[in-house]
Amino acid sequence: MTINSTPAARTQDSKSTGAGRLLIAVYGIFALAASARAGFQIASKFSEAPVAYLLSAFAGLVYIAATVSLAKKGAFWFRAAAVAVGVELLGVLVVGALSLFDARVFPQETVWSLFGRGYGFVPLLLPILGLIWLYRHRAPAQTA
Repeated sequence: MTINSTPAARTQDSKSTGAGRLLIAVYGIFALAASARAGFQIASKFSEAPVAYLLSAFAGLVYIAATVSLAKKGAFWFRAAAVAVGVELLGVLVVGALSLFDARVFPQETVWSLFGRGYGFVPLLLPILGLIWLYRHRAPAQTA
């Protein structure tokens, strides 16, 4: 019997199966899109909106972290995925609210501006779905 055959390990490892694969794929697409967009903006027009472009780069890093941690197995990666997806949700909510109430804060849109409006609000829905997925695939509570 291997160490990964425990019920807790099977539950945590199941996060990258079934619909979890689709979730990981969408995160991967957003990791690529946000990182590429931020890289282009930083390289070509950084002086126009440095905060917005650096924030887009940060969002790209968060999406990369979420993609990798959702795809990996084990308790550490499970917790890392929860942190990454939680940071993403917090970022979308804070940046979305700031950009909604004061458009001058972000003269150029970021991935998270207006709650991800430029990306069809997927940046708002993705972490919610991610947290639900993680919650449903968490390890069962240990009995004393």
